[in-house]
Amino acid sequence: MSITTHVLDTSVGRPAKGITATLDIQVGDGWKELGKGVTNADGRIATLLPTDHELQSGIYRLTFETASYFAENKLAAFYPSVPIHFEIIDAKQHYHVPLLLNPFGYSTYRGS
Repeated sequence: MSITTHVLDTSVGRPAKGITATLDIQVGDGWKELGKGVTNADGRIATLLPTDHELQSGIYRLTFETASYFAENKLAAFYPSVPIHFEIIDAKQHYHVPLLLNPFGYSTYRGS
């Protein structure tokens, strides 16, 4: 099916606009880029994967480039990027991988 994401900046209580995220799949000992996007005003990326992409089982990495977001907002931050690794076993399901972010911490979960 699909993989979606959104980013909320918990330090200000609103969506994080302008964060680039890259989606990769593990191939052997390396990674293959599948898609890339930038969060919109609602903190969401409308499309990470091409519409014709068929999701497959495997280990995925969703990396959020947070350094420029924090610099733009004039915030010192500890994490210049946030990589989230997750496994897809059933490719027929939808996977939503949100990021809750602040300058000195982050959390994630499997959403709906």
